[in-house]
Amino acid sequence: MQHLSPVETSQFLRDNPNALFIDCRSEMEFLFVGHPVGAIHVSWHDGPDWEINPHFVGEIRKLAGQSGDRPVVLICRSGNRSEEAARALEATGFGRVYNVRHGFEGELDEKHQRNSINGWRHDGLPWEQC
Repeated sequence: MQHLSPVETSQFLRDNPNALFIDCRSEMEFLFVGHPVGAIHVSWHDGPDWEINPHFVGEIRKLAGQSGDRPVVLICRSGNRSEEAARALEATGFGRVYNVRHGFEGELDEKHQRNSINGWRHDGLPWEQC
């Protein structure tokens, strides 16, 4: 797995238009907090019990197609869930997996708030809200 900053990710996606860009946060985060433009939603964990999605790898494999050589870029809120999900993909044979460091909302600041230190939104990259 390789780790990319949000800005590096944006450039990587422009340079690799066949890459899958997966937002692996919960459905509620994806819909109501917002998400990167072009990201496809596939939850790694989701409510109400916050268990790992047992179909995650299969859903990604279906999106990636038969060749399996398509790069997969994963983003979550802070980079932790997406790193976990990336490990699961690698364990099942995915070879080109990328984790977005600091995720969509970034690390917590001294007031325990996000979006003020780093992350996709902090870096001014394109995002939308449903």
